[in-house]
Amino acid sequence: MTMLTTTAPHQVLDPSLLGRPVHRLPQFAAQLRDDLVAALRLPASRRYWGGSELEQVGFSQLSGNEARMRWQHFAAAGGTIGFAIERRMLLAVLDQRYGATKPAEPAADESTVRVTATEERLSVALGQQLAAIVASRIAVNLGGQAVSGPLPAVPGTQPGKGTWIVTMNVRAGDTAGKVLFALDKDLISEVLRALAPERDVRPKGHKPAAPLAQRLQVALNGRLVSKEVTLGTLFDLRIGDVIPISLHRADVMLEDSRLYTAVVTEHNGKLCLTSFEDIE
Repeated sequence: MTMLTTTAPHQVLDPSLLGRPVHRLPQFAAQLRDDLVAALRLPASRRYWGGSELEQVGFSQLSGNEARMRWQHFAAAGGTIGFAIERRMLLAVLDQRYGATKPAEPAADESTVRVTATEERLSVALGQQLAAIVASRIAVNLGGQAVSGPLPAVPGTQPGKGTWIVTMNVRAGDTAGKVLFALDKDLISEVLRALAPERDVRPKGHKPAAPLAQRLQVALNGRLVSKEVTLGTLFDLRIGDVIPISLHRADVMLEDSRLYTAVVTEHNGKLCLTSFEDIE
């Protein structure tokens, strides 16, 4: 008997992105999903997306084996955003916009519907609308301002293998489809730069901090002398009485712990400790 084992495909790492916070891209996708959900609820968007539900937003890289799609390209600050929408979803939006199909009727077979100028204009309008939301999220994460107004269309080509893609999964009734955003190398670098953890950036020429052991301050107490006397002797003490003592080695204390012993000496009229020895 032959047993088949299936495993999930491994993600191919891009050497140019090693050391970059690629693992944080789902964080950007979650932010973008919130932006898209809010935008699709606006009155201006309901005429296109009314009755549609945004299911998921995620990142991936093109493998080069995907079916070819019609891509549009829009200029964003710092790079170019590619936009593509599966035709069945575009036709569903077209029906929503112009009421070509009643809700109870099944969606039209895209292979039997010819491409019209209205469909192409709608695709451009959707691309400008949605690509601006992506560009706004990138700008805001970098501390800039959100994009106002549609993005200008620019020439572009089919995204190549390894291009980072943001996939927006949408459902309109029984029709499910994908909207794709291709981020060029400049834009994906901007996304990752905003996701990178903050670092302690010091000015050029700044001297490195000294080791912790040299910067940490502790208080040492020197116990110069201790002498045991009876309680009666203590109570009999009067002003001017003298308790004879002799200085040998003093104890050096860190709070209540004895760390060293040291010799008590005099230097320029001050008592000093020297000849430190560890407490065994």
